[in-house]
Amino acid sequence: MADLRTRYLGMDLRSPLVASSSPLTGNLDGLRRLEAAGAGAVVLPSLFEEELALEGPGEPRPDAGPGDRAGYGAGPEAYLSLLDQAKQTLDIPVVASLNGVSRGGWAGYATRLEEAGADALELNVYYVSSRPGQSGSDVEWHYLDVVRAVRRATRIPLAVKLSPYFSSLANMAGQLVEAGADGLVLFNRFYQPDLDIEAMEVLPALELSTSTELRLPLRWVAILHRRHRVSLAASTGVHTATDVLKVLLAGADVAMMTSALLRNGPDHLRPLEVQVRDWMDRHDLETVDQLRGRLSQRSVANPAAFERANYIKTLASHSAPGTRR
Repeated sequence: MADLRTRYLGMDLRSPLVASSSPLTGNLDGLRRLEAAGAGAVVLPSLFEEELALEGPGEPRPDAGPGDRAGYGAGPEAYLSLLDQAKQTLDIPVVASLNGVSRGGWAGYATRLEEAGADALELNVYYVSSRPGQSGSDVEWHYLDVVRAVRRATRIPLAVKLSPYFSSLANMAGQLVEAGADGLVLFNRFYQPDLDIEAMEVLPALELSTSTELRLPLRWVAILHRRHRVSLAASTGVHTATDVLKVLLAGADVAMMTSALLRNGPDHLRPLEVQVRDWMDRHDLETVDQLRGRLSQRSVANPAAFERANYIKTLASHSAPGTRR
């Protein structure tokens, strides 16, 4: 039977199936269920920069008890409490997450998360620049400044969850590695606001991903594989065993899931693991290392398939209505 063990951020994982930040990872019961279903690691919900600005260390939100759900506004103390409980309860790696963009108190809280037992830290840098006077290089500097500050303050493995909206993503990836990132998570999924035309209001809009959205991280995982000494995680659009296999073949170390688990519950991991093993057995692959990167840009016969050369071919593959092929 195929061995699904893998390494991510220098950590040994029993499986490449990782539960990324979501309400499911924000309480101990959800974390237990994910571990029992086969998750190789879990990423806690993000602790937001805005929460750090509103309350100082040792000042928990009045309505947040130590056993409450952590993340998404529960406050730093609830977050640290969940991290401590998770480390005492789970046998799989627990990755903490910080969401923001300024240096602020990030380095200090990164240290506290390390002291609380986090096996690794994911920086979820969610930044939308709307200032015309701010250049692209200024935006990149913000990312790099945060990574450098957190790297200096901690020793645990550090991953950066990236936006896909960089003019030269391959270059930015290299700069982040030089700044201290041990891993890159591709990608952060920006939630877009909607407009209510009757109430004349801007509305928050949350739509879960589909497998179609896998194409973007799949391309960049394939391009970045073996270009830098860095772990790669594919995020956004991972729903099926086929999706998991695709990102591994492209070169990812792990496949991160949120929407699929919110739709189907933690037990969705069980059939995925079985199906991935069955595929590997059918293809005489004994380990994840044997399949990882087989379809990366550096491994395929036509590397240009991941770049502009495939553009016309893709457009030409679609027939106009009423035509025959």
